[in-house]
Amino acid sequence: MTKISDIRTVGIPVTDQQRAVEFYLTKLGFEKRHDFPLGPDRRWIEVAPPGAATTIALVPPGQGQGQEERSGADTGIRLSTPDAESSHAGLRAQGVVAEEIMRWPGVPAMFVFLDPDGNRLVVVEDQVRPANSAG
Repeated sequence: MTKISDIRTVGIPVTDQQRAVEFYLTKLGFEKRHDFPLGPDRRWIEVAPPGAATTIALVPPGQGQGQEERSGADTGIRLSTPDAESSHAGLRAQGVVAEEIMRWPGVPAMFVFLDPDGNRLVVVEDQVRPANSAG
């Protein structure tokens, strides 16, 4: 058995770290948790929603463990919101590319949005609402 106890951070490849930081802080309301230099023109940057335990590392493409990381990826990251409808409207009002809200019986409402590098993230409502509730 391992002694792994939690998920600390997940990485997203970005072509311009500063542009990515500005997007995640100003458009999504995240906070910057870490920003350390790793040599010339390289930084280790982590951002997260306020109060969240898991962070997102904004890493330059190809900085991973020998993997061919490229921006514009389907990250597989699912973010949580108490209200998908208002989060969707708020992101679109900020100019964020957000697809239509998806709704299925018995499944929380969710939608996909893109960061400036075209990385896909999904926002999922915290709970399943009754079928006749729009938000």
